[in-house]
Amino acid sequence: MSYDILSTIQSPDDVKTLSKEQTEQLCAEIREKLIDVVSVNGGHLSSNLGVVELTVALHKAFDCPRDSIVFDVGHQSYTHKMLTGRYDKIDTIRREGGLSGFPKRSESDCDAFNAGHASTSISAALGIAKAKQLLGDPSYTVAVIGDGSLTGGLAYEGLNNAGQHKKNFIIILNDNRMSISKNVGAMARYLGSIRMQPWYLRLKSGTERVLLKLPLLGRPVSFVLKRSKAKVKHVLYRHTIFDKLGLSYYGPVDGHNLEELATALNAVKRSKDPALLHVVTKKGKGYKYAEDDSAYYHGVGSFNIDTGEPISSKENFSSVFGRKLCELAEADQRVCAVTAAMRTGTGLEDFSKLYRDRFFDVGIAEEHAVTFSAGLALTGMLPVFAVYSTFLQRGYDQLIHDAAMQNAHMVLAIDRAGVVGEDGETHQGLFDVSMLNAIPNCTVYSPCYFEGMENTLTAALFETEGLAAVRYPRGGEGYRPEGYTAESVNYDIVGEHDAPVLLVTYGRLFSETAKAQELLKARGVNACILKLCRIKPIDEKAIEFAAGFERIYFFEEGMRSGSVADNLRDQLQKSGWNGAYRVRAVDDTFVQHASVSATLRNLGLDAESMADLAGEQR
Repeated sequence: MSYDILSTIQSPDDVKTLSKEQTEQLCAEIREKLIDVVSVNGGHLSSNLGVVELTVALHKAFDCPRDSIVFDVGHQSYTHKMLTGRYDKIDTIRREGGLSGFPKRSESDCDAFNAGHASTSISAALGIAKAKQLLGDPSYTVAVIGDGSLTGGLAYEGLNNAGQHKKNFIIILNDNRMSISKNVGAMARYLGSIRMQPWYLRLKSGTERVLLKLPLLGRPVSFVLKRSKAKVKHVLYRHTIFDKLGLSYYGPVDGHNLEELATALNAVKRSKDPALLHVVTKKGKGYKYAEDDSAYYHGVGSFNIDTGEPISSKENFSSVFGRKLCELAEADQRVCAVTAAMRTGTGLEDFSKLYRDRFFDVGIAEEHAVTFSAGLALTGMLPVFAVYSTFLQRGYDQLIHDAAMQNAHMVLAIDRAGVVGEDGETHQGLFDVSMLNAIPNCTVYSPCYFEGMENTLTAALFETEGLAAVRYPRGGEGYRPEGYTAESVNYDIVGEHDAPVLLVTYGRLFSETAKAQELLKARGVNACILKLCRIKPIDEKAIEFAAGFERIYFFEEGMRSGSVADNLRDQLQKSGWNGAYRVRAVDDTFVQHASVSATLRNLGLDAESMADLAGEQR
């Protein structure tokens, strides 16, 4: 398809000059481009397809960057990027050195706030709006939040304060009835009840247009209706929870109808109070496969456009975890699964069907998920909270206060641990080890292979006390050295015990370390590997073994501060060891988006870089 109109858009001002027909053509071209780019680069497809008309309408109605548009999560901002001077770079999205898959202030002054996690937009936008008010800036501030993000507690904290603001603050509620998994909870049901009556705004605007055309009486009657809007609305429509919070509620409107959107946005711009516009959209709109399975195409790898089939469909840690948890649940009725709107992503689809009474999707609410799991645990159940490493960060207080402090026996299944690749800095799983290392009553396992993950999950549930965690990477297994057999639960030793060099690592990085060991051997350097699997606490026998080497190199796919490497060094020094100790980990930086292999290479955590470091002459 030729992008005759899209290719001419250099800034949001160009969108404003388009006719109705040209704007509709622009939306069609954007959809085609989205499908084309994501099919190659991977990324968030369903959410972006669902907000094409909404994003175009926003840029017609508002003057970005003077008016600030804050996208919640930001995974739906691809159209926004194309309309704000980045169309010529959209093919680089999620590639090393290219555009980020999320809003990024360093990319454009039209990106008002960096995002990547859910439920942040209302609070962030309210802070921006308050600052504008203090500075005498009359421009608009708009928060775009999905109904899925509205299940997160931070969104309610923002809503609780938003009604106190004055005019020029607008919340767009993008209601597509989905987050990643199907929405759950009372708010989803509430929005569904509002959605059943999508006639209020159209009735209101239509009535005003008719009255204004009547001679003599038209304008006075319209004026009276406007003055008594609250009473009329209460009679015709009933107050919403948003009205009660101090927001003027408008909608719901069809989020794929440009005329309705224009009417609605003009109405909320005139509101003298902070306003909420309820927009109903369809996730995956315009691509049949994404419409039929919006959860799968929420975040997808490269795929065949014609068939919708993934380019690669190898078994991965998430699916193996889900299968193993089903086996354990079959054997023990106490085993429960908890997820924060990530049923599909964490491999819990089968569990949710087989053990419905013991499956709990709490929405995008990681804090609640941790405390809820602690409550389950303290009353005799065996809860497993499956969560991406990056999202576990949001439940840190609850891990300390509600779980570990009470020694509640619950298990964290930490998916996407370590480098995640193209999703970049907001999604890297590089902080969970440092977080958990600081918490008493906590045991952490980090296996490298599928069978190790299965064994440590069993150990975490049935052989460990207190808070336990099993962390594993995105994707499938890596390189397995010849002769390596079953992965143990605590630690493994690979190589000759009398070698002059010891390489220490854990998790997925063992595969790279094993290749480094082979490279070193080819260079005439004999090295042994201490592969940790239980990384907190480190097995005392593993510490004793390491103390027998004069040169130790620790390679860690995580933050240097609070690392396992630092813990091991401390233990060695307490025992009187004073050899040479080198650590390579992530040093006080946020890691940008690139493929996993490129990222490891950039961090010096690939096999070649490891061999170069460990092969240094002393």
